[in-house]
Amino acid sequence: MQGFKRISLGILAMLASINVNADYSWNFPAPATPMALDTLHVHNKFMTITGIIFVVVLLIMIYSIFAHRKSKSFKPVVDKVPSTAVEIFWTLIPFAILLLIDFVIMGIPAYHSVVMMEDTRDKATMVIKITGSQWRWQYEYMDGDAKGIKFVSNLSTPKEQTEKGFKGIKDEHYLLEVDNRLVLPVGEKVRILMTSNDVLHNWWVPQFGSSRVAVPGFLRETWVQVDREGTYRGQCKELCGKGHGYMPVVVDAVPMDQFKIWVAAKKDELAKASAGSDKEWNKEDLIANGKTVYEKNCAVCHQITGAGLPPAFPPLTGSKIANGPIFGADGKYLKDSHLDRVLNGVRVMPAWKTMLNDTEIASVITYERNALGNSVGDVLQPAQVKAARQ
Repeated sequence: MQGFKRISLGILAMLASINVNADYSWNFPAPATPMALDTLHVHNKFMTITGIIFVVVLLIMIYSIFAHRKSKSFKPVVDKVPSTAVEIFWTLIPFAILLLIDFVIMGIPAYHSVVMMEDTRDKATMVIKITGSQWRWQYEYMDGDAKGIKFVSNLSTPKEQTEKGFKGIKDEHYLLEVDNRLVLPVGEKVRILMTSNDVLHNWWVPQFGSSRVAVPGFLRETWVQVDREGTYRGQCKELCGKGHGYMPVVVDAVPMDQFKIWVAAKKDELAKASAGSDKEWNKEDLIANGKTVYEKNCAVCHQITGAGLPPAFPPLTGSKIANGPIFGADGKYLKDSHLDRVLNGVRVMPAWKTMLNDTEIASVITYERNALGNSVGDVLQPAQVKAARQ
């Protein structure tokens, strides 16, 4: 009776789970690139072949079981041992058939797919460098009209939605939305150079069919050619630490004329941000801007309150670094000072000078020294950060 109750409860739990908002698709997502389409065709062909082999073997087993059962008075032959030659023959025949299937019927399409994946240079019209960091992506357009565009893409899902115990309605694209999307022109082959600042990452969009591990200290290559306009979402596919689930990928594929408009607007935006490093900022504006920068980039490790997650991510509240001097008597920033650590990184902390502009660095340092339980009272100007880079 107890067993029956447990089975009943299990069935009820399974039925209740049907209401969970999940995608019940049975196949690959609709391919958006030639590589993804080729991969889908190869997958379908392999599944068809293995399915046929499975059915044939299963039918032979079923026939053997039912045709040679005891109830039909079948008597096994126990006094006649097959010759070695017969055993070798019936071993080699299946082996030869499987060899033919593996190397010819399946091997040739697989070889074609691998060659296509590795063909990164032929007819590529654009090069983009993608750098993975814990836990965000940095994009840099290396050539063409978009050359010089460089930005960081962070998770934009509100922080409260990711916290335990949240009972509100989560965003439609929960954990799959970013503040800065990668924009690509439709129909153009884009060569992608991939690397990492810290640990292994993997820039992965299912509809693109390409997946390449980003390795610290190495440049690895892949390519995409998005043939359908739209927004495509993915994630880091390599387990990369505490924030692995918080570094999504969002790509907007747009026609070339819209891409050119985006390029012009992005360059104007970056120019305005760069110009901000030459003006004098007041403390209130720096703290307000720094709070936004902190919550986007720093809170994932140091926590929204600055409490950190010791020992890997030390607290900023009461920190000797965040409350200590930045510049020496000669006007140069001190080694292991707050500015030095933000610019150049330390241990698992990345070098933010490659990802944030002068205004953002000045703002976040000013915020960290005058908020989060700290009250140093000083102000770091973007011009000082600009001078420190040199």
